[in-house]
Amino acid sequence: MHLSENEGVEDKTFLVTGGLGFVGSTLCLELVRRGARRVRAFDFRPESPWSDDLRRQGVTCIRGDVSKKQDVVKALDGADCVFHLASYGMSGKEMLQYGRVDEININGTCHVLDACLEHGVSRLVYVSTYNVVFGGKEIVNGNEALPYFPLDDHVDPYGRSKSIAEQLVLKSNGRPFKERKGRFYSCAIRPAAIYGPGEERHLPRILKLAKLGLLPFKIGSTNVKSDWVYIDNLVFALLLASMELLDDIPGRQGQPIAAGQAYFISDGYPVNTFEFIRPLLKSLDYDLPKLSLAVPHALFLGKLFGFSTHFCWCDSLLLVSQSKGGTRYSPMVSPQEGMAATIAYWKERKRRTVDGPTIYTWLFVVIGMTMLLCAACMPDIGPVSLFRAISLFFLRSIQIIRVVFLLSMVAHVCEAVYAWQLARKIDPVNARVGDPIADNGYMSSQAFSVKQLLSSSPSFDHLGTVM
Repeated sequence: MHLSENEGVEDKTFLVTGGLGFVGSTLCLELVRRGARRVRAFDFRPESPWSDDLRRQGVTCIRGDVSKKQDVVKALDGADCVFHLASYGMSGKEMLQYGRVDEININGTCHVLDACLEHGVSRLVYVSTYNVVFGGKEIVNGNEALPYFPLDDHVDPYGRSKSIAEQLVLKSNGRPFKERKGRFYSCAIRPAAIYGPGEERHLPRILKLAKLGLLPFKIGSTNVKSDWVYIDNLVFALLLASMELLDDIPGRQGQPIAAGQAYFISDGYPVNTFEFIRPLLKSLDYDLPKLSLAVPHALFLGKLFGFSTHFCWCDSLLLVSQSKGGTRYSPMVSPQEGMAATIAYWKERKRRTVDGPTIYTWLFVVIGMTMLLCAACMPDIGPVSLFRAISLFFLRSIQIIRVVFLLSMVAHVCEAVYAWQLARKIDPVNARVGDPIADNGYMSSQAFSVKQLLSSSPSFDHLGTVM
């Protein structure tokens, strides 16, 4: 039987964990648009760039912690469907907080499962990650039949914890409720790298590096490809998954179609990461990577300088396809349309800001001013004599060196004052420190910007801390 566009949404109550994030807020707004009776955004943060818009649209913002069971139980009371998006440790400093990663991603998921069973919430859509099957080894034309990547072989705690959580979610599918008739149905959505206007994880970090001139290398071969998914396509897939968990569709017998299933979701257009971001970098007038770096060399540099190299950019060919036997998903927005919208967003955002110099300009200025200071004012100790000799070779006398140094100091001070005044007018991000007026402007600017436990135990009340 064909389902209507808003089947299982109209006049229903939804809870979205991680609801103040990029994906969560977009999902909340779409639920409201489709006629949901109540939408609750459950998040650890009190505010986000999207929270004001959510409240204006009638979304209830609930502050809470998924690692605290009482918060979860209270938030889920009366819900008909839960979208569990809240996660921790995907990138940045979060990755180093192993205990917190497990606490939120595993314990938090257990609390959500327990609360669903306690309150009789019949549908749970869990947002997972393709890292549950991927750990750096090449995958070609993979699909949902791929086995889970061994837990002990995961390179980071995020992938391991999300794998455990997903398996818990899918093992809980079909369980009877504790205090009422009916059964609990769940599924997992494994999105590719997410992009779109307002996305806050992937593209902002790439563009920040590009702005500083720190994207000199393309890593690996050009035939190394990975998947991306535009935000509207992901939200559409989440809504479809929730519909396919309905157990009261006339003419259907047995379990819902999506019950106990996991689905890869992408735009269906695998592409080399550097080719994917090329139009965006070019439109913002940032330098494109011109040099190539072999994977072993990139990994060596990563270990040497203490940074991690995203393995989808290195030695993996990840071509995942969506299962067609379950959900009716197909991308609504093409990659070209999605990138065009993303470019428009970033061009407007750049128009409202002032780009600073590249890292190479900073280094040139700092090293040059240091050499002038040493040559003009410091006694002959250490490398000062070398700096003075170099300066004299170009400027011929100490007097000229001192004049050039003083003029440079005056020029930098004037430039700093001008930059600060300019930033106050059009780029409050760069002028907000110690300036409450600029702080408020920053918030307004940001408001513009539109992740033996696997037992069959019927309850997770026994869970304390995770290894």
